[in-house]
Amino acid sequence: MEIKVSNDVKNLAVDVLAINMFEGEKTSQELANTYAIDRDGFKGKLGETYLLQTYGQIPAQKILVTGCGKRDEFGENEARIAVYKSVKKMQQMFAKTAAFDFDCGFDYGKSGAIGAMLADYAFDKYKSKKAAGLDEITFANVLEESVKAGIGFGKAMKFARDLANEPAAYATPSKLAEIAQNIEGVTTEVYNKDEIERMGMGAYLAVSKGSVEPPRFIHMKYTGKNVKKKIAIIGKGICFDSGGLDLKPPSSMLTMRDDMSGAACVLGVMNALKEFNPDVEVHGIIAACENMPGCGAYKPGDILTAKNGKTIEVDNTDAEGRLTLADALVYACELGVDEVIDIATLTGACMVALGTAAAGIMGNDEDMIHRIIETGKNSGEKFWQLPLYKEYFDSLKSDIADMKNTGSRNGGASAAGVFLQEFVKDVKWAHIDIAGTAFLDKPEKEFIKGATGSGVRTLLSYILNS
Repeated sequence: MEIKVSNDVKNLAVDVLAINMFEGEKTSQELANTYAIDRDGFKGKLGETYLLQTYGQIPAQKILVTGCGKRDEFGENEARIAVYKSVKKMQQMFAKTAAFDFDCGFDYGKSGAIGAMLADYAFDKYKSKKAAGLDEITFANVLEESVKAGIGFGKAMKFARDLANEPAAYATPSKLAEIAQNIEGVTTEVYNKDEIERMGMGAYLAVSKGSVEPPRFIHMKYTGKNVKKKIAIIGKGICFDSGGLDLKPPSSMLTMRDDMSGAACVLGVMNALKEFNPDVEVHGIIAACENMPGCGAYKPGDILTAKNGKTIEVDNTDAEGRLTLADALVYACELGVDEVIDIATLTGACMVALGTAAAGIMGNDEDMIHRIIETGKNSGEKFWQLPLYKEYFDSLKSDIADMKNTGSRNGGASAAGVFLQEFVKDVKWAHIDIAGTAFLDKPEKEFIKGATGSGVRTLLSYILNS
């Protein structure tokens, strides 16, 4: 789908011309006012649409009136939703060309482009019949650079969603490493099993031992021209999670290809940086492996030694993500960065607490956490802060090691955060748990069933605004 900008869309002979309508107000087209408002009482609530034929009265074949809700409640997020709903309606009509003549009172180009690309998304790589979509969309009343930025964000989300939707047979640790090495504008180092062992990453390496797929530790680095801040982003990279010897039931294992959604997010963000050229040094880190119950698998009761020398008693092999993140966090803290953010499909407890509406966030710096939450609000993603009280560590105490990798089911998301904090040193740090938001069992809001690219918009915006 091609996205363009023009200030003369009223004279374009497109299949559909989309115009906006605020509740209690008229539209920019008298034809729409006559039929949608006066005759049929269209209210213009956010996301509602009204379609009418133009019968040659204007160059466009049809007009799509899109509800935008109340004017004083309309912002960037609402603009994205309105465009998304419009494009979805156009797809149902099998339209091929469309134009948007929204009069929002602000430049909605970035939000509009993201909304259009979200609506256009389909993971149909393995289908013989591809999803129908628009060939061309033209936006009016926006700046070209805003639309370009929106396209960059949309591409980053698509990149991440495609990876997380891929079957585990394709998205292996080695494949993620190959993808990272082919990203333009970054330098990438990939470490193999022997090198991982020499670096002392005993927790991460243990998780990988049950799989025939070798682990790959990936370190990408982007360097801006005038570096003002150094940030490390770490993505959980469990390419398939069977649970290990503490095997998951089949129903829980079915979508575990998504357990590398954090890694997909990091790859999507790193792939987009060259288009925006921020004055930031960004390290993208992924400890990629599979958690399988092969003959070499790590076992409950094993004692693992992490990169910082701390020992961990394995209480449950299905709490593997925090083990890989532990070594990745130690590695990141040694890079001399100002901030570290890890993002992971980490705990079912976070999903129980927050559902699919919001991701959990916690960390050791309140200002940093607040900035991420506010960035998320402006980007259309919700984060809810969870506590890191020291009492949560009580359930992780071990009789024979420094800690266990799991504890009580109560407060499980925070307990996992407290565990990770043991591997953070001398740096501002935030942990984002996207267990509930990364992969949907059914369509919700602006997403079809499957991977959502959770975190991409927020982390990319956070980096660009740093």
